[in-house]
Amino acid sequence: MKNLSLQDQLLKAGLTNETKAKQVRTEKRKQTKKQQKNKVEVVNEAKQSLQESKAKQIEKDKLLNEQRNKEAEKKQIANQILQLIDLNKLPKDDEGTAYNFTDQNKVKVIYINDVVRKQIISGKLAIVKSKANYEVVPAPVAEKIKQRDEKIIIVLFTENTELSVEDEYQGYEIPDDLMW
Repeated sequence: MKNLSLQDQLLKAGLTNETKAKQVRTEKRKQTKKQQKNKVEVVNEAKQSLQESKAKQIEKDKLLNEQRNKEAEKKQIANQILQLIDLNKLPKDDEGTAYNFTDQNKVKVIYINDVVRKQIISGKLAIVKSKANYEVVPAPVAEKIKQRDEKIIIVLFTENTELSVEDEYQGYEIPDDLMW
């Protein structure tokens, strides 16, 4: 059995006649000659729409990958911060004195001894937020954390903060009978 072209099948079924078939053949022949002569490409709309959809899909994939990379980077930075805090935090002293500080306009308390309090005030130590807790870490570690995320640093005084407070009240004497 021979494989007939679609045109031959339509002729055989009686859905078209020989004159229409000849017109289609001549039109097709003219179009190909015109293309060869002028080297003009006939715009294939299906091909063009396929290329456009591929380009859109590629762009969409790029955006998704960038978003995933940003999220992965954020998670990596958060893990680095937690690791820095866990490795460098000072042990807590629950029997120490209360040190009050503010976090998002709320007063928070951490219990520390007097040596640690003086080091926090002098800028040698800092208070950072670790998940739901507050920890005391050395100032250089706090600076590394600050480079990654400033919101984690709750209390970090600079070295000259204490001096500026002293200079402000330098002309005033403290009375001897003053009780705190």
